Amino acid sequence: MLKKWIKRLKGDTEIPSEVTDPTAPDMQTVHRTDENVGITGPEAEEQNEFTVKSGENTSEDNVVPESASSKNGLFSRLRERMSKSRRGFVHQMDSLLLGRRTIDPELLDELEEILIMADMGVETVQNIFEQIRSDVRRNELKDPKALRQRLKECLLERLSIQPPDMDFRQKPFVILVVGVNGVGKTTTIAKLAHNLKKQGKSVLLVAADTFRAAAVEQLEAWGRRIGAPVIKHGMNADPSAVAYDGMEAAVKRNVDVVIVDTAGRLHTKVNLMEELKKIRRVLGKKIPGAPHEVLLILDATTGQNAISQARLFNEAARITSIALTKLDGTAKGGIAASITSEMKIPIRYIGIGEGMEDLRPFDPAEFVEALFSRD
Repeated sequence: MLKKWIKRLKGDTEIPSEVTDPTAPDMQTVHRTDENVGITGPEAEEQNEFTVKSGENTSEDNVVPESASSKNGLFSRLRERMSKSRRGFVHQMDSLLLGRRTIDPELLDELEEILIMADMGVETVQNIFEQIRSDVRRNELKDPKALRQRLKECLLERLSIQPPDMDFRQKPFVILVVGVNGVGKTTTIAKLAHNLKKQGKSVLLVAADTFRAAAVEQLEAWGRRIGAPVIKHGMNADPSAVAYDGMEAAVKRNVDVVIVDTAGRLHTKVNLMEELKKIRRVLGKKIPGAPHEVLLILDATTGQNAISQARLFNEAARITSIALTKLDGTAKGGIAASITSEMKIPIRYIGIGEGMEDLRPFDPAEFVEALFSRD
């Protein structure tokens, strides 16, 4: 059965065209009204999410507010935002288990198929069901109701890779942010900077994505909105030079945290990866040990393409942790387990909405509980 899925999924694990297609358009149409920036075009990042609109007050007080349900706590918020995944593969799984009295090969095969369709990945699902079949053979797992709990335990085991602590005693603490265009990179940077400022940290943003039209302006708009200065050069400037100037400014201003934005696509995949390697070298020469964190932004809705992106960027930038965005927009929350299981890279943050507080530290136990909770 898995051979069928391996064949079917091969076509879904290619590197996105943003990285590989040298003929893809380099420019988006940019509309400017006063200091506000809006973007249109096939590769415009976050077209509809967090675009600063004409006439909008850009003060921090006007960020997208949390809904009233957030008052019930993180778990209820997370549970609410994971409803698409819960209504997807978890409800399918519960329907399959309903009324079953024994665990037979047919039941396990059907469960495998459900988990693969939930973007959990063929390799991850194979590993999980090797464990489960072994438990069944040893008569340690007999009840279909207990099978649901065993699946939860298997998922939690694979998700529980802890990211290294961010040691802010290293000053400035440098975070290099990477990822393809369209995954929510710029808005994730804004949310992260907002959260760090709430913790009392001074934050400097570095606009080293000089190749995407309006990328610098977009980051500037967010810098004004959250009260974080932005170091920038002009369009098509050398990203490494921008990174160097950002480090110099951070040292002179004695800031706590520097967040460096980077390009998500150059003319070829090779160019992009070489540019990221160069930025890493520049950061390390200017500030020993930098970057202290390399955060990869992945879009949960892209499915197994996220795994391909993680492999690609890890080769060039040595990823330390992942921010998984748009989890509220997918019915296939299993991608989180696939990423940690196959890549052995921890998830540090998850994005579960458009609000500034919707970038959450990832808690594997709460995530699994929210995913499997019954409505």
